Amino acid sequence: MEIRVKSLKFDADQKLLDYVEKKVSKLAKFFDGVGDIDVTLSLLKEPDNKNVKIQTHVPGEELVIERNAHTFEEAVTAAADAMKEKITRTKERKFDN
Repeated sequence: MEIRVKSLKFDADQKLLDYVEKKVSKLAKFFDGVGDIDVTLSLLKEPDNKNVKIQTHVPGEELVIERNAHTFEEAVTAAADAMKEKITRTKERKFDN
């Protein structure tokens, strides 16, 4: 599994990139079928202007989660937690059939 991080409209520092890598790398342990993960960090005009979008592929499905927050760390944590739930539900649905 490869994690690709892209930052739009700004340059992400190494500390933020390490944080994203640490949080997102944990997603692989919830389902062996998780493919490469794309993380997009961007700035918006709204008050909660830090946007994080996590995309990955599991067999038969494309999973996408997007979260906004005051800081990138909050947004990454929220998106990673939501993606963990989505991966778990997808895995249960696939193996319950």
